[in-house]
Amino acid sequence: MESIIYIVLTVLLIVILVIIAKYNKLVKLFNKMKKAKSDIEICLNKRFDLMPNLVETVKGYSKHENGTLEKITALRSEYNNKNHMDIKSANEMNNELTKYLAVVEAYPELKADTEYLNLQSELSIVEDQLKDAREIYNHVANNYNTAIEVVPSNIVAAIFGFKKAELFKLEDAKKENVEIKL
Repeated sequence: MESIIYIVLTVLLIVILVIIAKYNKLVKLFNKMKKAKSDIEICLNKRFDLMPNLVETVKGYSKHENGTLEKITALRSEYNNKNHMDIKSANEMNNELTKYLAVVEAYPELKADTEYLNLQSELSIVEDQLKDAREIYNHVANNYNTAIEVVPSNIVAAIFGFKKAELFKLEDAKKENVEIKL
C-alpha cells in the first residue's frame, strides 16, 4: 500500500513539474511577443513623429490631397490617445501612408526639396526598421501560437487562459496598385 502512495505521489510530482515547465515556456514566449510588439510600437511612434514634418513639407506642393492628410493626422491622434496601436490601426496607417507617398511621386519639384529628401530618407530608415520589427513579431507570435496548440502545452494554455496571437499581415488594399487622384 505504501509503495502505491509513493508511485502516485511521484507521478503527481512529475505532472506538476511538467505543468510548471510548460507554463514557464508559454510565459517566456508571451513576453517575447509583447517585447516584439513594443518594438513595432516604437517604430510606429518614430514614423508618426516624422509624419507632421513630412506633411508640412508636402502641403505646399499638393492642395488636392487634404483627405489623405486629414486621415493621417486623425490616425496619429488616435495613436496618441491610446498610447499603443492595435494591428488593425497600424495596417490602416500603412494604407494611408502608401496612398500619400504615391501622391508625392506625382510632384517632381518636391523630390528636389532638401528638407523633403532628408525626411524621406529618415522615413525610409524607419520603414525598414518597422518591416524588420514586424517580421520578428510574426516569428515570435507564430512560435507562441504553435506552443499553445501542441500537446501538452495546449492543456496548460487552456487552463491558464493563453490566447492565440494575431499576426501582422498584408491588407488587401496594400496588395492592389495604388490609384493616384489629383
